[in-house]
Amino acid sequence: MLQVHEIRDNKEEFITALAKRGLDAKAVLEKVLAADEVRRNTQAKLDETLAQANTLSKEIGMLFKSGATDKANALKEKSSTLKENSKQLQDQLNAAVSRLEELLYTLPNIPHSSVPAGTDETDNEEVFTEGTIPELQKDALPHWELAKKYALIDFELGVKITGAGFPVYKGKGARLQRALIAYFLDKNTSAGYTEYQVPHLVNEASGFGTGQLPDKEGQMYHITADDLYLIPTAEVPVTNMFRGDLLMHNELPIRCTGYTPCFRREAGSYGAHVRGLNRLHQFDKVEIVRIEHPDNSYAALDGMVEHVKQILRELELPYRILKLCGGDLGFTSALTYDFEVFSTAQDRWLEISSVSNFETFQANRLKLRFKDTDGSNKLVHTLNGSALALPRVLAGILENYQTPEGIRIPEVLVPYCGFDMIS
Repeated sequence: MLQVHEIRDNKEEFITALAKRGLDAKAVLEKVLAADEVRRNTQAKLDETLAQANTLSKEIGMLFKSGATDKANALKEKSSTLKENSKQLQDQLNAAVSRLEELLYTLPNIPHSSVPAGTDETDNEEVFTEGTIPELQKDALPHWELAKKYALIDFELGVKITGAGFPVYKGKGARLQRALIAYFLDKNTSAGYTEYQVPHLVNEASGFGTGQLPDKEGQMYHITADDLYLIPTAEVPVTNMFRGDLLMHNELPIRCTGYTPCFRREAGSYGAHVRGLNRLHQFDKVEIVRIEHPDNSYAALDGMVEHVKQILRELELPYRILKLCGGDLGFTSALTYDFEVFSTAQDRWLEISSVSNFETFQANRLKLRFKDTDGSNKLVHTLNGSALALPRVLAGILENYQTPEGIRIPEVLVPYCGFDMIS
């Protein structure tokens, strides 16, 4: 969530920055400032009324103590009026705060100055490419055909149990999934991330804290009876572990990792580009989350990018990195790098990770601060990234490692799988 004092001090800069997202924010920002003016004026009136009531209460007490009962009783009526006025002002203040928050919740984060202009994914900037795209045999198959041929994933059984987008992994397919999860977690913990196992359901406050609500409410599965949400990513529960905390500067950075299933409705997409593992309603992902001092967050982002690059090097998958343009940038992000692996059998790039810096946007919602060396309380910067999302990594392995004899297993995964070939 954007900070009102920054909007007040930099309104024109915010209008220009949000235009990079394709958003004409002038009218909304003016409404925000008007709502904040109402809030501040109401707060000032309430503070003045409470101060008067407090002074009057002391005066009444002194009058009773001195025996001036008639004067004290006369002032009690005025005191009652002030208390009633303060109650009305408190109600008005609560309404003003709610109105201000409603407006702020509609505004996305300010893009970092390095974010390229653009309207959609076609305007994203390729910043890095690595790996050799393998030459496959002429009869090479896409991963959904390979999964069927080698009995690795049963998409139809998932439809029977739940519906489309909920695959059933079996045999060596299930073992390969488990191997990837263990490998990703080991890579993350060896890099200094602390592993957590977190709930797969979160409350509304957690959804608002990291920005999934209200922006992505329609994409989340909502358990209405208990007013809980199935998580779309481990980012939500992991980051919310620190909601409302005041950290000490020497506690930073905080680095967390965790494996969870993820649940996304992803309604309205059909066709070959979403077949098989390309887009699912339930999938597995290992996440990394960092809580950083604002001075260090972009160095931390670079470190996260290098970390994901190293994982993909070890998997020997061809990949590229895109810097997302303003029009394709996520609602909460200031800067995002997308990693895409090349699917040779599908002849297309598949997104497998997003690594983002949210700066203070999530921290302001979370009320997550730290006490700096000068004694002041400041908002932290939060970051997160996939390290990695499993479905498209698995798709890339199945397709890029297929041979006439079967599917080879990347060397780094063999100790985790217990086999080196699927045949």
